[in-house]
Amino acid sequence: MSRWSPQPAPDEPDGLILFDGVCVFCSRWVQFVLRLDRDARFRFLPIQSEKGRALAVRYGIDPDMPETNAVISGGRIFFKSDAALTVLGQLVETAPLAGLKVVPRSWRDPIYDLIARNRYRIFGRTDACMVPSEADRARFVA
Repeated sequence: MSRWSPQPAPDEPDGLILFDGVCVFCSRWVQFVLRLDRDARFRFLPIQSEKGRALAVRYGIDPDMPETNAVISGGRIFFKSDAALTVLGQLVETAPLAGLKVVPRSWRDPIYDLIARNRYRIFGRTDACMVPSEADRARFVA
């Protein structure tokens, strides 16, 4: 079993997405989910926050050099490509993409890792976490 295999997370809030708040690519991912999540199922927690750091450490993510975003769904925490596909599978417009989970994680995660390793260089990094709009602010965990 890989370190990044889904793990039980029964005490965590369902629909919580842990993300790198200073990563431009990750912030765009959050904005994408916000736009498509009409039922407001997902909540967002930047890893740079106190609660985000604690959650990251609890599940083996280095909060200072995160290698993955994560999502809590159905009492489990998912990492890397599993996290992205789990989220996409719960959004009406992108639900068919969840079918990519049939591709072995050993093939999917190296692509995820390539993007993750280069995300700051390619997409940029900010000095502070993204500030959500007034309409979306309630969906961010403080």
